[in-house]
Amino acid sequence: MITPRVFADFHNANAKGRLHLNCIGTIEDLANQSIELRDGQLLTIYSEDLEVDGVVQFSEEEKLWVAAINWERIRQAEDFVVQAKL
Repeated sequence: MITPRVFADFHNANAKGRLHLNCIGTIEDLANQSIELRDGQLLTIYSEDLEVDGVVQFSEEEKLWVAAINWERIRQAEDFVVQAKL
């Protein structure tokens, strides 16, 4: 199963470090791929040349979808492409 790749602004995170999934780029990617977010869903989150794997959660406090990520596991997208070619 391929993990969907969705844009998110890495500067748009909450106090717990979870990325908000509400910017226009995210909404466009979700619509273009016909993705309906659900708790526990895996996504590859990208922004420009960075990407990271994340788990979707609904933030009851903020009333919006977020992605829990490991900030230490952010990788350069181009590094990922080079590895995939090997």
